[in-house]
Amino acid sequence: MTVPKVLIADKMSPKAAEIFRQRGVEVDEKPGLSKDELIAIIADYDGLAVRSATKPDADIMAAAEKLKVIGRAGIGVDNVDIPAASARGIVVMNTPFGNSITTAEHAIALLFALARQLPEADASTQAGKWEKSRFMGVEVTGKTLGLIGAGNIGSIVASRALGLRMKVAAFDPFLTEERARDLGIEKVDLDTLLKRADFITLHTPLTDQTRNILSRENLEKTKKGVRIVNCARGGLIDEAALKDLLDSGHVAGAALDVFTQEPAKESPLFGTPGFVATPHLGASTTEAQVNVAIQVAEQMADYLLTGAVTNALNTPSVSAEEAPKLKPYMALAEKLGLLAGQLVEEGVTRVTVEAEGALAELGLKPVTSAVLAGLMKPVSDSVNMVNAPVIARDRGIDIAEVRHEKEGDYHTLLRVTVETGAGTRSVAGTLFGDNNPRLVELFGIGMEADLSGTMLYVENEDKPGFIGAVGSTLGKAGVNIGTFNLGRRGNGGEAVMLVSVDENISEPLLWEICRLDGVRDVKALRF
Repeated sequence: MTVPKVLIADKMSPKAAEIFRQRGVEVDEKPGLSKDELIAIIADYDGLAVRSATKPDADIMAAAEKLKVIGRAGIGVDNVDIPAASARGIVVMNTPFGNSITTAEHAIALLFALARQLPEADASTQAGKWEKSRFMGVEVTGKTLGLIGAGNIGSIVASRALGLRMKVAAFDPFLTEERARDLGIEKVDLDTLLKRADFITLHTPLTDQTRNILSRENLEKTKKGVRIVNCARGGLIDEAALKDLLDSGHVAGAALDVFTQEPAKESPLFGTPGFVATPHLGASTTEAQVNVAIQVAEQMADYLLTGAVTNALNTPSVSAEEAPKLKPYMALAEKLGLLAGQLVEEGVTRVTVEAEGALAELGLKPVTSAVLAGLMKPVSDSVNMVNAPVIARDRGIDIAEVRHEKEGDYHTLLRVTVETGAGTRSVAGTLFGDNNPRLVELFGIGMEADLSGTMLYVENEDKPGFIGAVGSTLGKAGVNIGTFNLGRRGNGGEAVMLVSVDENISEPLLWEICRLDGVRDVKALRF
């Protein structure tokens, strides 16, 4: 057996190389290589371990004749060209949980910095002043912490805040009531959180749904005197609006570790009274750096030696025998999950995956993972078919798989049923020509549609002229229609439509469609 060989291309804890060697993997440590230098030697390696400095792109991968896996010691993989890696069959892994405690502790540190004005008090005192009366802080005990995002890091922040005798209210579409009770926190909607929170801290990825989640409108809904912390991702807060509300005194303080543009060498927020900034230090502790180095080495060694896949961003856990058969079903599963995830607003408590006909004869675990990956993608851009079941379990979501060996109207059918506090809804699809994913049922209404690109979802009362009104509204906005897919329960009853369009659908246009007579719900979907 050929001994696999790994290149560590960025500065990393020595523990990584130690683990590779202990596992029988040959390893070279060569941090600081230029792109040309890396291209010149990468053909010798089966694995490439990086942090953020090295940027494996299509050129590097084209020269990497043997490369099987890229391991990112950390969460973000913006520096890795994942589509290029996928095209060449290279697995891309990250270590999503190695920085969790460190990031959570940094959020708590910034919370205290705001509560007691520590940076300003330090600067004043070291400047020879003694402005004791100027720095009147607030206690955190008994205050309400509003948590936007209650996943891995958010739940750690919640536990620390409870230890400080704070009250914790959380907004997270995938947080169940049961999981909230286990954490000792209260699950609330976003508006309630904004009105009640004395402190707000964000722990959610940046997605289309979370971008500017603290918009000007939402910032203005907050309690006067609120203090805001963001150690998650830049782009979650409207920074210009935050500046205005700090100046007005509505927001008493804000601490950002992340910015919309990084490195943030300049910002209108800099110098604003009550504002604290750190240069993306969430993961910057000795322990975190050691943890991610150990994890990436263990994951890469497992894959190179046994084929085991952990925390992969571009491939599911599938055996070699089943992979060709499952591939089209997994594409269907992810699209159905993504559809459900964009249409369901309440916290998901249970997901049931039902396979009928040919699919029932195959392994359902990868298919279920693909469903969950699609379902949670609207709120977590780092979710994938490998880590989705773990994330679902951590959120308290119950997962069920059901097989029906009989064939129904289709030779194979996949049904995804999602239960929330608001009720139960299901979507179903099949494969056309054994390869092409196709929606065939939406919320119990028969409808055939290809789920791709940007789509408009409308739920309405079945009335004459309604289809024309929607088409006319889109036309006036300059939005071109690709396909119009319709379904209804009966004459004059509930009707749904899925309209594929060639342009993005703006919020003002959605509101205009929402005001049409008979509309019950409207959403912009992306596949």
